[in-house]
Amino acid sequence: MIAGVNPAQVRKDLSYVGAAGVRGVGYGVDQLRSLLRRELGLMQEYRVAIAGAGNLGSALSRYPGFAEWGFEVVAIFDTDPAKVGEAVAGLSIDRLADLEQVVVARGVTIGIIATPSGSAQEVANRFVAAGVKSILNFAPTVLRQSPGVEVRRVDLSTELQILAYHLLRAPS
Repeated sequence: MIAGVNPAQVRKDLSYVGAAGVRGVGYGVDQLRSLLRRELGLMQEYRVAIAGAGNLGSALSRYPGFAEWGFEVVAIFDTDPAKVGEAVAGLSIDRLADLEQVVVARGVTIGIIATPSGSAQEVANRFVAAGVKSILNFAPTVLRQSPGVEVRRVDLSTELQILAYHLLRAPS
C-alpha cells in the first residue's frame, strides 16, 4: 500500500510482464527482478556522458547506483581549461569542444546535462547531433526537444518546494 495500489492491481500489472506468482506463496524474487529489468530495458549496459564537471557533474560521475542498474559513465566534459585532463571517478575530463567525437567514439547513448542554464540547450543540441536519444537535464531550464529524443528534467528546487508544501500540511 506504500504506492497507494491494492495487491490485486499489483498482481494484475505483474501478469502483463509474464510474472506468475504462486497462490499463498507469492513470486520468485529473482525471476520477478529479471522480468522487470527486461520490461524496463535494463538487461543491457548503457553508456553515459556527463556535460559539466562542476560540483553536480562530478558528484553524478561518482554515484555508485548507476553501475548497479547497468549505466556506465564513460565521459565527462567541461569548458574550464583548468579542469580538462583532471581525473574524476577514474575518468579524465574531456573538453566540451570534443563532445561529438567522444560521444561517437565511446558509444554514448544517454547524455546528462549538469551545466549552467545558459549553455544547456547548446549542449543538448550537440548530444542530439552526436546521436544521443536520451537526455537527463539537471540545468535549471526547459530544453526544446528534438523529435525522437527523450528528455527528462530534474529540478531540485521544484522538488524542495513540493516537500515544503507537504511539511506545511503534515499533521503535527
